[in-house]
Amino acid sequence: MTSPAQDPARVARRRRKHERQAVVFGLIIAFLVILGLGALAVYTETIDSPISEPIYTPSATVENMAPACLPEDESSPDGVLPMAYDQVRVRIYNAGDPRFALAGASADVLSDRGFDVRDSGDFTYLIEGPSEIRYGAEGIVQAYTLAAQFENVELVMDDRGGKFVDLLVGTGWTEPLPVEDVPLAADQPLENMPGCIPAEDLDAIEREFGLGRAPDEA
Repeated sequence: MTSPAQDPARVARRRRKHERQAVVFGLIIAFLVILGLGALAVYTETIDSPISEPIYTPSATVENMAPACLPEDESSPDGVLPMAYDQVRVRIYNAGDPRFALAGASADVLSDRGFDVRDSGDFTYLIEGPSEIRYGAEGIVQAYTLAAQFENVELVMDDRGGKFVDLLVGTGWTEPLPVEDVPLAADQPLENMPGCIPAEDLDAIEREFGLGRAPDEA
């Protein structure tokens, strides 16, 4: 006994359905592969994240602590070298007299020098005294490189992740040094700031005493 012949129209519809399913699943798989490769590239810092910066708001107040010491660099046994300016991602906030656009002025100067300025504007709180550079444990070299642009600035490590830094322009603001007076050379190692504390010890102090965090985060 033979089976009845299949309806050609039904066969064609089934074939088109299978073809559509194959295309849809193929697109989904391709999208997931691209997404995975992109996530890997961002994780390894091969490319920048499409999000400009991690969401982190500088604390209103932090204790003025000793700066973190520079990390060791196995590829540079004499000391870690300055970071290329275009590898220093910085946000600049006016924490001094709101009548003056000091953050914007600093942003213009640093951008002209090649720093990767991501944002500028007004800070919520007043910082009385020298400007501050806020940074995390992964951004020490970036902070030192930025600090060299100023004659008087304080380095304050907080609990942020990532390598981006914030420049908070205080009431004791001083303009960036002229380019020829910046004590940096691409082939000359950075020098630790006086009284620096190793980052791991500084981080332990922060965890114990809540330094470097806003009061409600301590």
